[in-house]
Amino acid sequence: MKIHSDDFRAPEGQTVDLKKWPTRVKPLCKTKDEYHAALAGHVKKLSELQDKLYADNRFAALFVFQAMDAGGKDGCIKHVMSGVNPQGCQVYSFKHPSAQELQHDFLWRTSRDLPERGRIGIFNRSYYEEVLIVRVHPEILGGEGLSPAAGSGKSMWKGRYQSIAGFEAHLFRNDTRIVKFFLHLSKEEQRKRFLERIDDPSKNWKFSASDMAEREYWESYANAYEKCLSATSTEQAPWYIVPADNKDDARLIVSQIILDTLEKLKLSYPTTTAERRAELLKIREQLVNEAG
Repeated sequence: MKIHSDDFRAPEGQTVDLKKWPTRVKPLCKTKDEYHAALAGHVKKLSELQDKLYADNRFAALFVFQAMDAGGKDGCIKHVMSGVNPQGCQVYSFKHPSAQELQHDFLWRTSRDLPERGRIGIFNRSYYEEVLIVRVHPEILGGEGLSPAAGSGKSMWKGRYQSIAGFEAHLFRNDTRIVKFFLHLSKEEQRKRFLERIDDPSKNWKFSASDMAEREYWESYANAYEKCLSATSTEQAPWYIVPADNKDDARLIVSQIILDTLEKLKLSYPTTTAERRAELLKIREQLVNEAG
């Protein structure tokens, strides 16, 4: 099994047409056992790299997950990050903004939760909601103190794309590495997953009437995603369009991209100076003598 991360990378400065990007690829593994072994290998490597990221303390890593409803974000995060030390990883799920958050600019609430150096941050939804759901439902702008009519023009969204790109460029300059995943789900696969959530009592809690209502806006969301991906996939903060109809494949692709991103940082454990080593040897001698 060989996964090439660049195969899923949205090109910078080019228009994204989601109809040309697959929601399913040829299965990466022949059996479930092969899949579990492959994912376990990725998880083990990720755990090792996270340990180095923490010890190295030069970079932070931010992984952003976006998808249509039932796209598999929660499961992907759960399985891919299963071996990560919770002390060095923070996951934030951004729902409806609070009254306080609505009094600030649209980037404020997420910027408060950025990862520190040495840590991994995961955004399950993010500031991108402000150019996705808000673009599909411009009436939301009223709650932000803006005129809903502003959503009908291109200038507002162009301005928000520029703000996002500038924000991400600033983070990159300050050693936060950003990777963004769009889990690309087909409408038919969403239908199947909705049915599964209804038919399986243990999954009823995952489904709400609002999910079905939003499905009616499928084409509007696809259009919003295309514009967003086209405007904000950059060399410094790339988007990856991950085929999501097969959950196993999506998890392997995401984990490989994360591994490639962290490996490029050339992380290492801090070296010990001669003076520090001499100090440690003296302390060791004291500890040995205590036993005598």
